Amino acid sequence: MKALIQQNPREIASQVADYFCRSVGNWHSERRYYTLPEGDTQEVASEIIVEFLEPGCPDLLDIAQLHQLDDPMLLSCGSKVTWKSCNSVSGKKMSTGSTRFGVCDTWLYRDRGFMTPKPVVAEFYMLDVNTLCLRSEYNGSMFEEEIKLIGQRYRTRQTIISRAGEQTMIGQYLEKRIE
Repeated sequence: MKALIQQNPREIASQVADYFCRSVGNWHSERRYYTLPEGDTQEVASEIIVEFLEPGCPDLLDIAQLHQLDDPMLLSCGSKVTWKSCNSVSGKKMSTGSTRFGVCDTWLYRDRGFMTPKPVVAEFYMLDVNTLCLRSEYNGSMFEEEIKLIGQRYRTRQTIISRAGEQTMIGQYLEKRIE
């Protein structure tokens, strides 16, 4: 899939910074994970807080150090996401945590991955001004994610996890901004 908006390095930082700024706030997330090929499902609800990270802030400097970047100021902006999740059916608490992203060109340097506490790097592009697409690989799996802002109050997300060329899980999310 090709990006539909300008992808030159100077404009990418501005485009993703704008996207991250528009994502700032408190969100309620309802999601469903489908395990493939069995089709088992798990429903999860989360309260999410999204923050914008300015260039040179301590969080971005920490990410640069985790990734051993020569120049920590290469990270032009970033985002911090904090969550509390529970099983939607049972109400059982599942996880709490946070993750941070730092942007350099078309790379997102993350302090942790979706399924690992270790730092990972994801390649990204903007499909359009409202849609961020990510791709990363680690621990033998590939992770593809699309996050789309819909107006001011909604986001949709889809995550596809593959291993050895076979899709193993699909996560679909609807997130509503909490006023």
